[in-house]
Parts: sequence; C-alpha cells; structure tokens
Amino acid sequence: MSTAPTRDAADTTRLQVTGGRPLSGRIPVQGSKNIALHLYAAALLADVPVVLTRTPDIIDTGVCAQILRHTGAHVATSDGCFTVTPPNTIYPVVHPELGRRVRTTAVLGAAVLARTGQVTFPYPGGDAFCPRLIDRHLAAMQAAGAEVTATDTGIRARCGARGVRAFTVDVNTPYGPSLGATVTAMLLAARAHGTSLITHPSIEPEVTETARFMADRGVPVHIDQEGMHVSGSDWVAGGTFAVAGDRIEAATMVMAAAATGGSVHLDNFTTANFPDGLTSVLAASGITLTDDASGGVRAHLDGPLQPVEAATGPHPGLPTDTAPQLTAMLTRAEGTSLIGERIYPRRDTHVQGLRSFGADITATGSILCVRGPARLRNATVEAADIRAVTALLIAALAANGTSTIRGMFHLRRGYGHLLPNLATLGAEITAIPGGP
Repeated sequence: MSTAPTRDAADTTRLQVTGGRPLSGRIPVQGSKNIALHLYAAALLADVPVVLTRTPDIIDTGVCAQILRHTGAHVATSDGCFTVTPPNTIYPVVHPELGRRVRTTAVLGAAVLARTGQVTFPYPGGDAFCPRLIDRHLAAMQAAGAEVTATDTGIRARCGARGVRAFTVDVNTPYGPSLGATVTAMLLAARAHGTSLITHPSIEPEVTETARFMADRGVPVHIDQEGMHVSGSDWVAGGTFAVAGDRIEAATMVMAAAATGGSVHLDNFTTANFPDGLTSVLAASGITLTDDASGGVRAHLDGPLQPVEAATGPHPGLPTDTAPQLTAMLTRAEGTSLIGERIYPRRDTHVQGLRSFGADITATGSILCVRGPARLRNATVEAADIRAVTALLIAALAANGTSTIRGMFHLRRGYGHLLPNLATLGAEITAIPGGP
C-alpha cells in the first residue's frame, strides 16, 4: 500500500540566491529531524512526562506537537525542548489532516494502538519522491493482534480486549529493512506482554536511538542473530533524552561548502556521527573531515572536487537522504560520477531542476550519471520534497548570477536554521514571501 503526496497551500515563499562565492565559517548542527520524529511518537508510550532536548526547530516538529495534542497529550515546545505529558486516556485517532503532513504517521498510529488497543490514522504524507509503502507497518500491527482495515482515507486497526500481544514480524523489503516499520514494531512490542521478535530489523540511527530511548525508559531491547528482541512492559518511565545530531544536515553543509570551493566547521558534531558510507564518498571526492578539541568537525577540500562512484544503502552505507545534495555537489567535480539508489525504486526529483542550472545529468533507472565540471548558471526552479529543494539550493549557491527557488516550505520541514547558517558562511540569500 502506497501513500499519496500532499502539498501545503501556503507554499508561496521564494528564495533569491546570488551564487558564485565560496562558503566558509563555523555553524552548529541541529538535532536530527528523522530521529526526533520517531521519538515524538515513542514519547506517547510513557506513563509520565518525557522531555526531549535538542529537538529541531522545524515545521514537522510543530505538526507532531499538534498531532500529540489531538490525542489528549499535553505538549510544550521551547528552546529545543519537546515535553510530552501523556493523558490518562488517549484519544485513539491521529488527526486526519495533520497526519497527512508528516512521514511518520504510521509510527504515531502504532504508539496510539500500543496504548489504547485501537487507532485510526490517515495515509502518511511528507516527501513523495516515489511510492513509499506502509505494508510492513500494517504487518506489524496485524502480528500484534490487530484487525487492520484500509479505507480510501486511511487505516483502522483494532485489537481485542487485552490489547497488543507479543509477536514476531519480518520488516524486510525488496530494498532492505524498513526503518519506519522497525520503529513501528518496536513501539507495539514495548506495550505487549512478553518478548517480541523483529526479524531483519533496520539498524539506522533512527532505530538505534529509539531503542536507546526505550531502554532508558525501562523497555529492554537487544539485537542478535535472530533479530531485535523487545520485552514489553505495563509501565514505561519518563525522563529526559537528548536528540542526536542531524547527520543529513551536517552532510548538506559540508557539500554546500565544497560545491562553492569553501570549507566549514560544524559544532555539536564529530566525524563518528557520519556513517562510513558517507565519509568514504566525501573522502573520494577530495573532502577531508577532521575532529578538533572543541567537539566539532572541520571539512575542507584538498584540491578540485573529484568524481565518485557510489550507491545509497542501509546504515552504515551512504544515506539516501544525502543523494540529491551529493548529486548537486558532483556537478562541480572534474569528471563523470555515478550515483545509484538502492533504498527506494528511484530518487530523481532533483534532476530536472539541476539541469535547469546547466548540469549534465542522465538518469537510467535508479542510476544517475553526472558529468562535470558544469558551468552552472542562474535559474528559476522548484521542487516538492526536502532534499530535492536542498540540492537546488546548493546548485544556486555554486552558480553564477541570481537564482530563484520555490519550495521554502519544504526546507523548513527539514532544516530549522539552514538559511541563517548559510548566511553565516557568506551566502547571499533573500526570502521573499508570496508572489508569483
């Protein structure tokens, strides 16, 4: 079962970007968007208040806060803190409109189902760069004892009088383990009586950080050759938990600096926070990453950008959410690069926009061929998902002249302070509300 794309009617802000200048300087890295969205759902499992610190100041954080409030939870957000006080009785509905604005709707539905034994939720929204199935999420709910019914507008799931039960479920897909379905299964298992087994689990940081969060709340989670074992509990503790740094934002800033011939120092982040697949690709392209004593990492070029051959893959491989930005950066490399997509059937919504800047890119199935170095020129472009818009922004920063980019709404969904950070590095960007 796939999900339909959604678009915000207020998406009228456009950016004017004057490129062609090196970006250099020092900026902080936000808490991870993707990890935080899963932790917002996990917080609903607790019986007492949970405080998530270092949460990203993004649109999706606000949407999730509203979704949790709709279930009856008290949610407060301030200065990077996201405090959830679960209600005594949870309303078993994920808001039908708000739920279509984020990607983690099924995970939120699983948290409600785990607490109440029933839930109704809409089909997820968020980025729609290709069909993204939720069948493994539904399989986990069925394995936990729920009767699942799909309608034109969403999903209804209902367990018997005893609620969710311990289960075994396989979350593998033709493209590898499902990250979201692994978290869905974890949340269901956390409230089931007994120990559940999730076979072929994802080990992405979103999963391992949620597992660490659950373990800290008194729900044992461990992985062995069989899979992931989760021992459920009638009581889930609260407390404080810090969101890990956003490896996608950090990679985006490194690639933006490199595409313009600059360098960047990232605070609140270390080289160990980058997955091996990403660091190897950056190294092959000529980018050196160095930790410093202050707890940050410095990224700089050792000469002209070099072409690479790479493919996305499960952690610790090259993250799929960095592939569009990598494509934009490699338009400036001296030679031909190949980028394969192995997490989704395809991911090329950024390609047409990059071509408008003068990029020489050929898409053959799931493989992109990028020939460089391209003489990027100013353009007027638009994209409808977070990473595609970010790729276009990188191209505009590297291009000569002033470009116009539409899609500010999508940038704000994923990056809390991207534009101020780029300005700190020397970028000339103006946000213009409304208009054609």
